[in-house]
Amino acid sequence: MFKRTLLATALAASLAALPGAAEAACAIKNTVPIKTLSASFDAWKAVTAAWAECGNVQSEMDMNFRTKQPTAFAANPSLYHIGGVANNTVVPLLNAGTVRPLDEYIAKYGQILSPNQLIKVDGKTMAVAMMVNAQNFMVREDALKEAGIAVPTTWDEVLDAAAKLKASGKFATPLGATMKPGFDISQEFLNVFLGFGGVPTKPDNTPSINSEAGMKTLALMKRMTDFMDPEYLTSDSTFVARQFQQGKIAMAVLWATRAGAVNDPKESQFAGKILQAAAPAAVKGGKPATTLWWDGFVIAKNLPDAEAELAFRIAMEGIDEEMVKGANNAAVWLVKGYQPGPAAKGAIESAMGGAPAYPSTSAMGLVSAVLAENVADFLSSKKTAEQTLQAIEAAYLTRAKEQGLVK
Repeated sequence: MFKRTLLATALAASLAALPGAAEAACAIKNTVPIKTLSASFDAWKAVTAAWAECGNVQSEMDMNFRTKQPTAFAANPSLYHIGGVANNTVVPLLNAGTVRPLDEYIAKYGQILSPNQLIKVDGKTMAVAMMVNAQNFMVREDALKEAGIAVPTTWDEVLDAAAKLKASGKFATPLGATMKPGFDISQEFLNVFLGFGGVPTKPDNTPSINSEAGMKTLALMKRMTDFMDPEYLTSDSTFVARQFQQGKIAMAVLWATRAGAVNDPKESQFAGKILQAAAPAAVKGGKPATTLWWDGFVIAKNLPDAEAELAFRIAMEGIDEEMVKGANNAAVWLVKGYQPGPAAKGAIESAMGGAPAYPSTSAMGLVSAVLAENVADFLSSKKTAEQTLQAIEAAYLTRAKEQGLVK
C-alpha cells in the first residue's frame, strides 16, 4: 500500500517564465478513441480543449471525478486512458496499482517537461504535474478601502472586517467559504487545523484530531458562518465565485484557479476589483492557513501498451506552450511560457509565507473522508464540538484498521 508522502511541486519554479519556442497545434492525427476523466475548472477546460485538437479524444470533466476514478481505472481494460489528478486523488490510484510509470514515455516525448513536474514514487515517475494551486484570500479591494479596512492577514482580522462590513449595511453576508459537505468542508477544516498547529495523525497512524487545535478549528468555522449566506452548507467553489461576481461578498478563501473567473469581465460585475492575497493565518505571526497542491495527469495501467503510449503523447499536447499562451491566467502553470500575473499573486504569497504542502498519504485520505462526513454535524448543531471530534476519530479508526493502517 502506498503510504509515502508526495511532496508538493515547488511553487517558486512557476515564478519565472521558462524559455522555449511555442508549440504548434496538435501534431498528432489521432484515429484511436482516447478517453479522459478530470475535474472541471478553467485550467482543465484549456487542457482538454488542446487534447481535442488531436482528434478522437473524449474528455469527461466532473467535480466528482475523485469518486469515479478508482473504480474506472481498476476495470480491465480501464474505462479511461488519461486521469486528471491532484495531491490527494492520485493516492487511491497508486495504492490500487492502476496507473503506470511514465519514465519510458518521458524519455521519448517529454523533452518540454521540467524536473519539478515529475511526481516520483520510489524513484519512478507516476504522474506529471501541470500546475500548482492553493486556496488563497480574495477580497473586494474597493469595498475594504471604502470602509477604511486594511487587507486582513489573520482570521481574527477577517472576522473583524466582516463585522464592520455587515454593520455598514453594504454587505448582508460579507464572507464566503466552501462549506459544502464533502471535499469542500473537509479542506476548510484542514486548512485552519494545520494553521493552528494541528497534526492529523500520529507516527503510528492513530488520529490526533480530537485536540485543542480541533476545538479551535470548529469554533473558528462556526464564527465564519455568522457572516455567510444562510445556505452555506451548499457552498462550493462555484457558489463562492458567483457570490463575488454578483457583489454579494467582499472576502473569501478560494482556490487560485478561480481568480480568472471572478475577475473576468464577461462573467463578473466587479472584474478587476478582486485582489488576490496570501491566505489568512489562523494565529498572529503564523503561516498562511492553506495548503499547496499540484494538478496533473496519470496514464492508466490496464491498457494495451500502444494505447497508453499514444495517450501520453496526447496528454503532452495539452500541457505545452501553445496551450498556456491562450490560458495564461487560468492557473499557476508549471509549463514553459507561463507568465505569472495577478491571478497567481495569492498562491505565490501563500507559498512564500510558508504554507505547507498538502500531506498526501493514505492516512490523510481517510482523515479527509471522515471530516467530509462529520464536520457539518457541528455547524448544523446536530452535535457538539466534542461529539463531532469524537465521531471523526472513531470513524477514522474503524477505516484505518480495516485498511491495515492501524493495528
